[in-house]
This record gives sequence, C-alpha cells and structure tokens, in this order.
Amino acid sequence: GTRIIYDRKFLLDRRNSPMAKTPPCHLPNIPGVTSPGEAGEEPKADTNSLNHQEGKPSMGDDAQFEMDI
Repeated sequence: GTRIIYDRKFLLDRRNSPMAKTPPCHLPNIPGVTSPGEAGEEPKADTNSLNHQEGKPSMGDDAQFEMDI
C-alpha cells in the first residue's frame, strides 16, 4: 500500500480551515461533551462505580491504591 505522509506545516494549516471549525453532520447531541453544557448544570457523581459495586466481593486490590496523607 501507499503511505501518505503529511508535514507539520500542512497539518497546522488545516487547523484553521472552515471544515475544522464545524462539527460532523451526524454527531449526537451530548450536553457537556459534544455541545456546551448548561451553566447551572453540575456533573452527577456515579453512585455505582466499577470498584465499589454493591453485592460484588472485594478483590483486595484496593489496598494497593490507598494513600496515606
């Protein structure tokens, strides 16, 4: 196959193109990720994180990441 190699100047010039300033046409609307979030909106804490799920026995790996302050 053919490998296409772009130099640094070419890529930096593409950063200023109008196409780079517009989002893709079929991008889903996710507030705070793909579109600006609301000003009064605060991120919600995930109550069921992967390391602290209820009913799941502890593997004992948590002690490895604990830090004494």
